Amino acid sequence: MSVSYRWVIVAVGALMSCVAIGAMFSLAIFQEPIATATGWSHVGIASAMTLNFLVMGVGGFLWGAASDRFGPRIVVLTGALLLGLALVLASRAETLLQFQLTYGILVGLAASAFFAPMIAATTAWFDVNRGLAVSLVSAGMGVAPMTISPFARWLISAYDWRPAMLIIGIATWLLLVPAALLVRRPPAESVDAGTEFAAEGGRPQLSKVFRSPQFIVLGLTFFACCAAHSGPIFHMVNYATICGVAPMAAVSIYSVEGLAGLGGRLLYGTLADRIGVKPVLVAGLLVQALALATYLFVSELTEFYALAIVFGSAYGGVMPLYAVLAREYFGQRIIGTVLGAATMLSSIGMAFGPLIGGWIFDSFANYSWLFIGSAMVGLGAAAIALAFPPLARREQEAAFGVSS
Repeated sequence: MSVSYRWVIVAVGALMSCVAIGAMFSLAIFQEPIATATGWSHVGIASAMTLNFLVMGVGGFLWGAASDRFGPRIVVLTGALLLGLALVLASRAETLLQFQLTYGILVGLAASAFFAPMIAATTAWFDVNRGLAVSLVSAGMGVAPMTISPFARWLISAYDWRPAMLIIGIATWLLLVPAALLVRRPPAESVDAGTEFAAEGGRPQLSKVFRSPQFIVLGLTFFACCAAHSGPIFHMVNYATICGVAPMAAVSIYSVEGLAGLGGRLLYGTLADRIGVKPVLVAGLLVQALALATYLFVSELTEFYALAIVFGSAYGGVMPLYAVLAREYFGQRIIGTVLGAATMLSSIGMAFGPLIGGWIFDSFANYSWLFIGSAMVGLGAAAIALAFPPLARREQEAAFGVSS
């Protein structure tokens, strides 16, 4: 295969992240129609999203380890088949418990099959511009609110929530199964591994990896970052509606965040390749925290749009940087396992936001405490990120055998 096939891998990864994350996060669009049609509580519906994140955490670790062992294609193909099935079953749920089990557990398990395997595949294909390549794959998540969310809103308006979710499930099969078949390993994979974690024979010791300062700081920063932004992202449409924004316009705020996240991924990824990952990550986390606090003071659609650009670019821009750091610290051989473990911690952080936000809204009929708490957690994430051990370029090349 030509080396240019690496860009096919990037395109396939972006498509998969768009469809998988877009389908999962479309619950934010379905939340109010489901509650209105069924009488289920907001916190009950939001708890399905909490289950998503918890299951994604465990699933991300298992799928990442499976990708290291069996290759990414079989993993993402399995995830594609399971995701479509989960959405179809969720559309037929007759009770809140059935919905929570199908959407919360099966969708979360399926959606977690794409991120770590495709990021691992991308880092294996790229020696130069790795930060940009990973950011482009992750950019699919930014495109999701501009595609899947408006599509879901249109389907709900035209057919009600059950047919809408069924159609999205079928569309998932049609898009992701063929895409999964395009995934390939590079002609000559890098087998580098950090020497400080390697046992005899060069195989990295996972026990040392997971106890290392590098992984502890990586996991805690990822956890706090996602705990900070998950609640505001999930409840943003409902919050805007409460402020008097029309429902379709409220969804467009979600889309603006996604578009800004796309630009943020490209900007932050390029800057990380030029000036280093750590300073870019810390700066992005600080911007995210300040944006979260500012949501307390917005109420008009134009204000929501302006802040969505800042917030979306920040949280979208920092997300791919964790994968780049994992690759730089631990090498290619176990990147799927390490990134899956870090993603597990981030998913636990993500799980808190929707549930706490739903409880806050049901208790106080507003989201003020959600934004206050999220901003404080976001500042904590930036503080933790300052503790990342330094990794000089020459030391990186010597320890990992990586060409920059």
